[in-house]
Amino acid sequence: MSGSEPMMSGNQSLCIKFTFMAFSSLAELQPVLFMVFLIVYLFTVGGNLIIICLIWVTPSLHTPMYFFLVNLSFLEMCYITSVMPQTLVHLLVGTKTISVGGCAAQMYVFTILGLTECCLLAAMAYDRFVAICYPLHYTSRMSSSVCLKLAAASWITGGVVESAQTTWIFSLPFCGTGKIEHFFCDIMPVVELACVDTSHNETVLFAVSVVFIMGPCLLILCSYVHILVTIFRIPSAAGRHKAFSTCSSHILVVSLFFGTALFTYLQPKNSHTPDTDKATALMYTVVTPALNPVIYTLRNKEVKEAFHRVTHKNPLRQMA
Repeated sequence: MSGSEPMMSGNQSLCIKFTFMAFSSLAELQPVLFMVFLIVYLFTVGGNLIIICLIWVTPSLHTPMYFFLVNLSFLEMCYITSVMPQTLVHLLVGTKTISVGGCAAQMYVFTILGLTECCLLAAMAYDRFVAICYPLHYTSRMSSSVCLKLAAASWITGGVVESAQTTWIFSLPFCGTGKIEHFFCDIMPVVELACVDTSHNETVLFAVSVVFIMGPCLLILCSYVHILVTIFRIPSAAGRHKAFSTCSSHILVVSLFFGTALFTYLQPKNSHTPDTDKATALMYTVVTPALNPVIYTLRNKEVKEAFHRVTHKNPLRQMA
């Protein structure tokens, strides 16, 4: 059996390995893809690490907004790392296999980080909502303890929900060739390999996606409706521009992340094709994490000024 060593269980051959088929038709381009993905991966990790260090050494950025940005940057580094190193290896080797246990581990990490990002982006929207709609109460409503609780709630929600979901998925028996038409262990391509009826599982997975993707998305939309109403009531054009500029980076990140997530996990099963799944997966696993440091540096005046100060002065003196 190509790429999958079977073991017998009754009358079924159960997979103990999966084979990734995403780039099987692009054999000649795989070295080029390796270089492109490697550059993007290093840029993403390096860019997000710079944001974290920059905020760490700049006291003026020790605010709730940038506390959440540190969490987001750390999450984005972990997010792309859960997928990209293995993809890079598979672009260099002939046998692109992963054990069922390894596939489960990758899905645990990837899905936990994905749901955590949904919740974290909602927390960031709430921060902007309080800052613009209730500026006089911002300090009390967004205290250090509140920020820590919101961040912790995001991570705990992601960990609990996706640990349960992934455990449930890998309680299914997998059989057949074990070929995954993808470049990592995403949910639907793996579920499709189960050798039992998964219609009930898919219904539950869809319901989980609706609640835990649409839920944060609706919270963000509600926050920005109130934010826009408040901004339009500001009498001066300069005031409106300043208020909106504090939200623009977050809006871009939210649009990129939720746009691809909603397209991937909330479309009907018969609308899924391997090519569209791979294309959208590349968006939310590679492109979006790579754009995060670009968006938050090129479009954020405070971050640009802090970067200028740090690069033109001794960082040790900045911390003193």
